[in-house]
This record gives sequence, structure tokens and C-alpha cells, in this order.
Amino acid sequence: MREVYKVISEIKMPQLGESVTEGTISKWLVKKGDKINKYDPLAEVMTDKVNAEIPSTFSGTIKELIAKEDETIEVGGVICTIQIEGDKVVETIAKTTSIDKKTNLDRTNISVKSRYSPAVLRLASEHNIDLLMVTGTGRGGRITRKDIQSIIESGNLSHVEITEPVQEKITNNEVNDDKIDIQPRATTVVGDIEIPVTGVRKAIAANMVKSKHEAPHAWTMVEVDVTNLVNFRNEIKESFKQKEGYNLTYLPFFIKVVVEALKEFPQLNSLWGGNKIIQKKDVNISIAVATDNALYVPVIKHADEKSIKGLAGEINALASKVRNKSVTSNDMQGGTFTINNTGSFGSILSAPIINHPQAAILSIEAIVKRPVILDNDAIAIRHMVNLCLSLDHRVLDGLICGRFLASVKEKLEKISKENINVY
Repeated sequence: MREVYKVISEIKMPQLGESVTEGTISKWLVKKGDKINKYDPLAEVMTDKVNAEIPSTFSGTIKELIAKEDETIEVGGVICTIQIEGDKVVETIAKTTSIDKKTNLDRTNISVKSRYSPAVLRLASEHNIDLLMVTGTGRGGRITRKDIQSIIESGNLSHVEITEPVQEKITNNEVNDDKIDIQPRATTVVGDIEIPVTGVRKAIAANMVKSKHEAPHAWTMVEVDVTNLVNFRNEIKESFKQKEGYNLTYLPFFIKVVVEALKEFPQLNSLWGGNKIIQKKDVNISIAVATDNALYVPVIKHADEKSIKGLAGEINALASKVRNKSVTSNDMQGGTFTINNTGSFGSILSAPIINHPQAAILSIEAIVKRPVILDNDAIAIRHMVNLCLSLDHRVLDGLICGRFLASVKEKLEKISKENINVY
């Protein structure tokens, strides 16, 4: 008689990008009891780097969906289990789960209510919520991010807020009621429109908050005369489009110059590593690409090895991937320095938020015509652009960043058809 064994295998949250520590299940693509094949997509997952699908690493039947939609799971955390059947004689746990019998018993018998994800801890801290007063709806009573958000949105925090003794100085003649600080609440009235926060927007918000809270931002700016660049690009843009099939924008010129300056000042091509600064060998430029409702930051790998034409091709390809929703986690990984082309929207000044854990981000503002006083005191109409640099002051100081920007400015102002090669 053929005996069937049942192996319960766990699918865990993968690491979908460098420095990614958690992911949010935005949508389950399967349900309990579904038969699936190896490599079938199980769920759509969102991180602060990318949206992706998690494929199954086994063929079998969905045993249990452990993570809920909109729940944030740490990398390595179990999101679901799959039952695999075969021709053996024992019911066991697959070795690939790396979970021993004792751990399985612990997970079953011990409450996990006190295990809080980083997202839960962050929200509770920001809104002064005592987690011991919150009833969790997650597996085993675990408190999820959705539980905390429901409390915040309801505005009913009185029974869960952490209270501390308040010392008030009262004189014989007055009580300083006007000094009481009341936390404002978001409320709606008739006519207001409530827009649900999408998973992508939540991921962006979480990454921006992390960067602003952890990295002490400093900011500096230079203005650059790019008249020579504008004239040169105008001369060749039509022939370039006919030959290559896409537009030659200003961005690849800026990236080329920035990369050359990063080679001179490699301190800016660094990452914050907690107890160390990691100065990267490769120069991988992250570029901001916007869609109608989100911002993605794909990466041009080994940008220092590419010509202006090569950079233009990479920009065109990555932008197309983002807008066609075909960008992959690999496209988003490995960035060492970010360039944000805010000038494409007409911006002339900005203070960008650093793409954590990178050390700096440069915004290229709009190129505008302005009257400028030349060295001989003559006044001329020139094409001017502002370059705005935000830096992590744990990694970088103003002196080195000032020298970096001065180098970028000098290189841009010297561009001409005699000293630059597009191909």
C-alpha cells in the first residue's frame, strides 16, 4: 500500500533589496487550499525599494496564510505554509524551513503578542500609544500595524495613551490654561475627500521618515552657468534622436559630470553602516523616476564606465520599465549616490531627502535664462541652473561637499563640443 507523507514547508519574506529589512503584503494571489506549482506567484509585496511578487519555491497545496494583507513582515519572517505530498511514510517538517521541532512547539504554545514589528513600534512611539493596552488581531494575538493605524484613525486614544505626571506652575491669580499643548487630530467634515493610502505611498512615507529621523540632514547649493551645455545639446539633439531613436536630455550630461566628481571625492560615494562608513568602489547612480502616484529610484550600475550615450540609454530603459511596471528588485538595488531631476517639473530650488543609507543626494533644478554679470562687468543673458545637495552629516562635512560641488560646477561650465564626446 502506498503511504503518503505530508511535508509542511514555510515560505518566508525574501530580501527584495539592499538594506531592505521588511516588506508589506499588499495582496494575496492565492488562498488556503489552492493547488500551486513551483514558481507560481503567491503574493504582491511592497518595500521602500520596489513592488514585487513572491514566487513559490515548492509545488503543493496552500496550508495556511500566516501574514494578512497590509501586514508588514520582517525579512525572514514566515508569510505562509505549503503542504507537499509524496511517497514516504512519515509526516514531518521540511528541512528547508530551518525550523526545528522545538521552535514549532514554541510558535504554537507561546503567545506572540509581545513580539512587535519595527513598523508597529515606530507608529506607537510617534503617537504615544501604550502597546500593553492594545488588543492585537494578528495571529496569536499579535499586534499589527493595521491595529495601530485603526486606533490612530479613530482618534480614540484616551484608553491607550501613555500618561505621565504633568507639572504645572500655578500662581495665586492665574492658571496657565492657554499653555496646555493639545495634539491636533485629523478630522473630516462634509465635502472632504478621504483618499486611502496605497501600499506604495506607505512604503515611500516609511522610508522618508526613516531617513529624516536617522540621518542629520545638511544642505548646500551652487548656481552654474550651463550656457555652453545648452548650446551643444541643441546642436546635436535632432541627429541623436534620428540615430538612437530617443531624446537626448540634459540628465546624462549632469550624471557624467557628477560621476567624474565622485571619482575625485569618493567620500560622497559612501553608505552609513551604523558603526562604520562604507566607501563604495562601484559608482552606481540612483535616479528618481516618477509615475502618477509614486516615485521609484532605479539604479544605473557602473555609471563611471558609461559614455553620455550609454547613460542616456540606461535612463531611457529604466524610465520605461518604471512606467510599464516591469521594474525589478535588481533594477532598484546597489545605488551609492542619488540624482533627482526636479528641474523637469520647473523647480528652481529644493531640499531633497537623502536616499538612506546613502550619504548624499543631488537635485538638478530647472535651467532658466537670467541676466548675469560677467567677469568684465558686462551683463549677459545666460542659461543658469541651481544644484542642491543634501548630505548626511554623520558621513560628510561641509568642506568636502563644497569642494565636490565646486568641481561639478567647473566641469559643467567647461563643456563644449571640443572637449566632450557623446559616444
